[in-house]
Amino acid sequence: MPAAPRAERLKLAAVIVLIALNLRSTLASLAPVLNEIMAATGLTAVGASVLTTAPVLCLGLAGALAPPLARRLGIERAVLVLLALIAAGTALRGAATIAALMVGSVVAGAGIGLGNVLAPVLVKRDFPDHAALITGTYVTALCVGAAVASGATVPLYRAFDHSWPAALMVWALPVLATMALAAVVWAVPLRTAAGGSAGSVRLARGLWRDALAWQVTLYMGLQAALAYCVFGWLAPVLRSRGDDAVTAGLVVSVVLLAQVPACLPAPLFAARLRRQSMPAAIPLLVIGACFPLLLWGPLDWQWLVALAMGLAMGAAFALAVMFMVLRAPDGHRAAQLSSMAQSVGYSMAAAGPLLMGVLHDLTGDWTGAGVFFPVVGVIAAASGALAGRDRFVGRPRA
Repeated sequence: MPAAPRAERLKLAAVIVLIALNLRSTLASLAPVLNEIMAATGLTAVGASVLTTAPVLCLGLAGALAPPLARRLGIERAVLVLLALIAAGTALRGAATIAALMVGSVVAGAGIGLGNVLAPVLVKRDFPDHAALITGTYVTALCVGAAVASGATVPLYRAFDHSWPAALMVWALPVLATMALAAVVWAVPLRTAAGGSAGSVRLARGLWRDALAWQVTLYMGLQAALAYCVFGWLAPVLRSRGDDAVTAGLVVSVVLLAQVPACLPAPLFAARLRRQSMPAAIPLLVIGACFPLLLWGPLDWQWLVALAMGLAMGAAFALAVMFMVLRAPDGHRAAQLSSMAQSVGYSMAAAGPLLMGVLHDLTGDWTGAGVFFPVVGVIAAASGALAGRDRFVGRPRA
């Protein structure tokens, strides 16, 4: 019956979207109440830096474990495990101690790292004929989930009688709900779009020696490094130019929110082309040009520049995820490519803000950052142009 496969695919798409909505809420909910956490626990600025950086490092380290876990348990069970890790780590932060915050952030970060890798595998396996649409929807859900968590945590903090542990712990509930729904949807044997049965991921060798795989990895890592630099340092940069704290925060919010409307159209447009080189390169050149404009251009321009930067960042991130799907000939290589690109990529992303801080200390101002952004943007654009060529990593199985 034709309606049954369509209904099943809709359920599978809903699961992917719900997973995406929960892959950033734990990270995004921390910053809005970080000052309250430091005041209540005595957490130092160094400790706060560790608390915010550790989960990003876990995204890279845990990503490497996703393919072995999927091979051992099967993709569906592996996804349930990662959701359980995110829920447990998020809930643990409600214990209201520095140790619980650190451990909870690491555990949740590990689950998020696994999810980052396995979600594109689900897209490749279940929606090979609609990869751009589902990828764009998935990335949009990631951005929306982060925006909702960032915006709702302070109102929750106030609603829970100024309890930051409760405001953080509540984000475990939608993760548990997603886990329950996924378990129900996957309770019956599923079939892939290609006709094979759902199950584990086979080992795909040779990607670490594959030039295209490294081009996808560099594109993922460099665009993420620039994004985390913006999230971590743009507000201090603007305040050093004369913006007050509220204005600087609003400019950063514009960058964050502007990513959302670009996440879906960018992969849909790029997928209509035989080569995605130009759509991949242009956003990184825009990002590389926008930061110097925010640093040295007229302050009156900052809102328009922030809007352009956010749109470019959303497009670049969506295309980086899409390349993990399009450049893989099957779900097994998609798992390996996603693991490689994100384990290396998020390690690079964690190093980006650190390098910006080092450049600031060496020069005494933000001049180094003003040069760093366009240089990295050009390198990332070149890697994106190469990654956008119409070819597969490795050799497809016969």
